[in-house]
Amino acid sequence: MNFNNIKQKLIGKRSFYTMILAIAMPIMVQNGITNFVSMIDNIMVGRVGTNEMSGVAIVNQLIMVFALCIFGGVAGAGIFTAQFHGARNIEGIRYTFRYKLIVISIIATLSIAVFYCFGDELIRLYLQGESGAEEAIEETHRQAKIYLSYMLIGLPPFAISQAYGDTLRCVEETIIPMKAGIVSVCVNLSLNYVLIYGKFGVPALGVAGAAIATVIARYVEMAVVVIWTHTHSNRQPFIKGAFKNFRIPISLAKDMATKGTPLILNETLWSMGVAALLQNYSVRGLAVVGALNISQIIANLFNVGIIAMGSAISIILGRRLGAGEMEEAKEYSVKLIFFTEILCLITGLLLIILAPFFPMIYNTTDEIKGLATSFIRVVAACMPIYAFETCCYFTIRSGGKTFITFLFDSVFMCIVSVPTAYILVHFTTLNIVKVFLFVQLVSLIKCVIGYFMVKKGIWLNKLAY
Repeated sequence: MNFNNIKQKLIGKRSFYTMILAIAMPIMVQNGITNFVSMIDNIMVGRVGTNEMSGVAIVNQLIMVFALCIFGGVAGAGIFTAQFHGARNIEGIRYTFRYKLIVISIIATLSIAVFYCFGDELIRLYLQGESGAEEAIEETHRQAKIYLSYMLIGLPPFAISQAYGDTLRCVEETIIPMKAGIVSVCVNLSLNYVLIYGKFGVPALGVAGAAIATVIARYVEMAVVVIWTHTHSNRQPFIKGAFKNFRIPISLAKDMATKGTPLILNETLWSMGVAALLQNYSVRGLAVVGALNISQIIANLFNVGIIAMGSAISIILGRRLGAGEMEEAKEYSVKLIFFTEILCLITGLLLIILAPFFPMIYNTTDEIKGLATSFIRVVAACMPIYAFETCCYFTIRSGGKTFITFLFDSVFMCIVSVPTAYILVHFTTLNIVKVFLFVQLVSLIKCVIGYFMVKKGIWLNKLAY
């Protein structure tokens, strides 16, 4: 194969990249702003006190499981939404939208019940402190309970926003969810300043203020997405008659449940796997925990490109598969993976250069700053690995092979990555940076597996009709 053939296979026309950016950029901007504000939010709460910051972090860890379940719930039906969009089947899109609303209602109701009834016990799982720290533990527990009591009110609007937002993105209407997200984070940040610290005559509410700000921001985001969708029914015809009844063909409901359940399980197990990894690393000392927290926040900021491209791959390939354009979908998959790799190589190099400067933002020890810099550089060097495995995951998922993605993602995390971390931490004398690096490199196995599955074309399936 000569150079021109390789170039033709890997690089698309200008119109191809215009299409990618039109879908990916709004998602990238929304995620980028959200992660940036999350970092600022964390710093603002941290200025109130260590116990307050710890309490908020514990509750956010619990709510992350809920959020990932919601993502998994809408993503299963979203596979069908993208394909129905490609097939120009408006009624099919309407069915998937109804299904998403039913699923998120069930998840939100169960989650609120669990947090309300067992929130205290769940919080205490994270408060296994040393003797002599009882006072700090109890104060952290109290702050966490205050924060959780308010945050429960914000779970329903978050779920509804995801059902509407996912449907809009799957039909390539990515700007509105982005605008809603931007408005939401601006409201959140502004109210944080007023409510946490007590500005403009408002009493200082601490963690309660942070929770109230977040809840209000979520209702604002929901209002923007819902109102726009219902007032632009000519542009989004799926919403016409969407609430007239909740009828969904039984065969389609079964298909969506079959494809969606592995995604919900995947997100749940994956979040548990991440928690297990952090617990293993924490054995090497509190400095490691602090450094990993810093590196994770920075990594989230720089990983928005990977996440956005994953969503773009689902939408673009799903539309081609739904239209029955199998060869075009296969051709696009190669170009999309190559473009994502180039994007992440550039991002990774930039992050390696900037790595020493980010920890300076934090008021912490030199040891933690040094470890954080090393962790950030490991993340930066491994970005092409993350990019490739993410592209493979979303490519396979676009064809409805959700059980395979379940094995590929969370099962791999639980039976390979976590045991690797446990063995290296407990049975070797390797320093923690090398342990962290080796655990990241384990994902090369996923890259090899993903390459062969994508190349074989097991994902080339038309689900829409």
